[in-house]
Amino acid sequence: MTPTSWSSGRFTGAGSRETYPSGVQQWWVLTTRSIVPTLRNGELLTQVAASIMFTAGFYIPLKNFMGLYAAEMSSYAQYLMPLIALQAISFAAISGAFRSASDAIEGINRRFRALPISRVTPLASRMTASMYRCTVALVISLICGYVIGFRFYAGTLYTVAFCGLVLAIGLTLSFLGEVVGTASRNPDATTHLMMLPQLIFGLLSVGVQPASAFPRWIQGFVRNQPISQFVYALRALAGDRIPGAAGAITWQTIGPSLAWIAALWVVLMPVYAVLTGRKG
Repeated sequence: MTPTSWSSGRFTGAGSRETYPSGVQQWWVLTTRSIVPTLRNGELLTQVAASIMFTAGFYIPLKNFMGLYAAEMSSYAQYLMPLIALQAISFAAISGAFRSASDAIEGINRRFRALPISRVTPLASRMTASMYRCTVALVISLICGYVIGFRFYAGTLYTVAFCGLVLAIGLTLSFLGEVVGTASRNPDATTHLMMLPQLIFGLLSVGVQPASAFPRWIQGFVRNQPISQFVYALRALAGDRIPGAAGAITWQTIGPSLAWIAALWVVLMPVYAVLTGRKG
């Protein structure tokens, strides 16, 4: 008589051991679980519309007024483009945070812990799906930027560096969303917790106007906060038709943005480890 399979699923017959999917296969299945629904439920269309909305919402009402502050650059589109890209990927990160909170409250994470799957795999799949969203956001925001007059002037290498830095920021914000979503376990609250700070930091940054145009008492914050440092770096990497107008590509320009990214990861990783170590 052939022995029956174990309830754990480790054995399927007479001494034959079940082969579990590899970690790569598990990652791929969970990644497609996050990506495929976006093609059906309108999330991808929303992501495209959001990039267009950010471009129109910042550029059209502010061009004639704020453009006077950006007179040192060739156009306000060139000045504004880094902030448009950052707002677009921040919206993509919020979508990832919503998914993380939904998985936490629906008990998906508990089920994953009960399966023969690495604890890193669900996180890796959600980060991959978030990078897919960020890539879409970046592509659409660049298309919108080209429509309003933005161009890359610093060469191919720095164009790639521009896109790479935007995606690195997007990955960092996505991991921040993962932490917030896991901690709150409330999709609606997670959306607000992610959106409001990013909007406030975006508006109180040099992405819209120079720090000198803000009241003196807040100029230090505006100049040194992370969004402004990201904008400085991205603006320099994009370049400008007027030589030197976008800032020099030096460590003093690029370094602070990389330091902010590294600092966020250093803080978020142990917090996430504690959160995922909780029971329930």
